[in-house]
Amino acid sequence: MTGITLRFKIPLLIILIGMIFNHNANAQKSWAIKLPNIGSLSSPRVADLNQDGVGDIIQGVGRIEFQHCDSAIIALNGKNGEILWMVPADDQIFGSASLMDITGDGVVDVFIGGRSAELQAINGKTGEVIWKFIDPDKSKKRKNKKWFNFYNPQFVPDQDGDGLKDILISNGGDVLVAPYDPNRPTGNLSVLSSKDGSILAFAQMPDGKEIYMSVAVNETSDGKDYEVIYGTGGETIGGNLYVTNLSDILAGDISNSIKLDSSKNKGYIGPPTWMDITGDNIRDIVANSVDGRLLAYDGISKEKLWEVHIPGTEAYTSIAPGYFNDDSTPDIFISYAQGVWPELDWTKQYMINGLNGDIEFMDSLGFYQTISPVVADFDEDGMDEALVVVDYQVVDENNRKFFYNMLLVIDFTTGDLIELGITHEGHNMASTPWIGDLDGNAMMDIIFSHGTNIKKTYAFDGMQINRIITTIPIKKEIKWGAYMGSNYDGIY
Repeated sequence: MTGITLRFKIPLLIILIGMIFNHNANAQKSWAIKLPNIGSLSSPRVADLNQDGVGDIIQGVGRIEFQHCDSAIIALNGKNGEILWMVPADDQIFGSASLMDITGDGVVDVFIGGRSAELQAINGKTGEVIWKFIDPDKSKKRKNKKWFNFYNPQFVPDQDGDGLKDILISNGGDVLVAPYDPNRPTGNLSVLSSKDGSILAFAQMPDGKEIYMSVAVNETSDGKDYEVIYGTGGETIGGNLYVTNLSDILAGDISNSIKLDSSKNKGYIGPPTWMDITGDNIRDIVANSVDGRLLAYDGISKEKLWEVHIPGTEAYTSIAPGYFNDDSTPDIFISYAQGVWPELDWTKQYMINGLNGDIEFMDSLGFYQTISPVVADFDEDGMDEALVVVDYQVVDENNRKFFYNMLLVIDFTTGDLIELGITHEGHNMASTPWIGDLDGNAMMDIIFSHGTNIKKTYAFDGMQINRIITTIPIKKEIKWGAYMGSNYDGIY
């Protein structure tokens, strides 16, 4: 493996590809399905859409920017990988879905967004589009538009009296603006009706900057409001990290937002996390800044608890919380890119003690990607391990580069790296795996996707989605088994 040093031990985990578990009639074979002419920056979500007792997979896919795709959102049968339904979109669906039943049929429906103001609500059972966001600025010239990319939606209490929770979502980011041009459309936080997608509230960024961050929402300790973390700026434009209240968003004015942090030349992109690291049963705030810093704030006072700076790196991922050492405070695992955008060539991994911000593990594994780690107790020792995707290249005798990816579990107790399963051809740029129990047999399943182009890293000309069945028993709740956590909401 060119450029990678891996420390392997005899695996504690046995991946049984293709095995049928005799003790559970619902268990099925592992599978892999190839999908031609498309790719994905989205992360898989799981729900039983066909009501057969096995979770099915929902994912955003598509082609490169500004290209229509007839299969931009797909649902796959969890038993065998067959396509249950697919939905078209006018541009790339890079977001990851949120799930809620709004049709009353007992099956969750799918809310997912992407570029060019793409946001759709889809009937989870049938694949029928319930509604699609109608851009009120569609006929305007681009410089006068205010609707751009939709990021991951979150649900908030019913605002329009129809008995359904509504959607809070961030929107912004004009891909056509030159990288260092500060004249960018202002991003916004909006509340939309989950029933029909109509705009119920709209609040622009208080600093006038763009937004790329998916919000994370947490109920206030008195139960009277909700706090919302959001961040502005991007790869080349500075920004701020804020906390506001849902009530202010509903009023259309978030100028009173609490500013947690500022960065002169870089912004805040990876979704933040609500987690209790002070032991007071109040969730605190942990977030990455693009300029290579991990930030922690007290959930009550909003004062900074600690900060970790990883020199020479940038962060485009979310954090992964878990109990990685033997104290009672959850810790944080991060994967940062080495270099300065757009020259990012490698990834670096760190485990940070949640109590004090001390670095307790570090490594450097794989080429640049924006995949967030997931967390579970893989070896049943009572402490968590992190699952990461490693992209690497092989150079042949003619100096040709070929790209591959694999799954690794990091054991922070021993420092060992444990390879799971087989190596796959192609590169994974941004799709975080899903881990959990797909078929109710109390054994771990892994869902992950990757590109299949062996010669290019950023390609939308073919992908593969995989289900791996393992013999790893699930003996405690997996809290961080997907992008933004197992509940998809950024709350640990």
